[in-house]
Amino acid sequence: MNWFSGLVLLAVLWFMTLFIILPMRLKTQGEAGTIVKGTHGSSPEDAQIKKKFLITSVVAVILWGICLAVILSGAVTMEDFNLFTRFGGELY
Repeated sequence: MNWFSGLVLLAVLWFMTLFIILPMRLKTQGEAGTIVKGTHGSSPEDAQIKKKFLITSVVAVILWGICLAVILSGAVTMEDFNLFTRFGGELY
């Protein structure tokens, strides 16, 4: 794996982790009873974006390290995903 592939893997893991963490512990304005004029009732009262970005970064780097270790150890290779020849068939 070259450095660009590693960076892309980290970006994909970071965004996937972000979309999982964003709705956690979310308190909407409707639940709090203080809806700001011009906003929707399901808008977050306090989004805590900085805290969620920090948590996302830590979790994504840990997951990235695990994925990187598995890939670099050779436990998973591209031949494991080649379904054309894996089950005894030929590509051409």
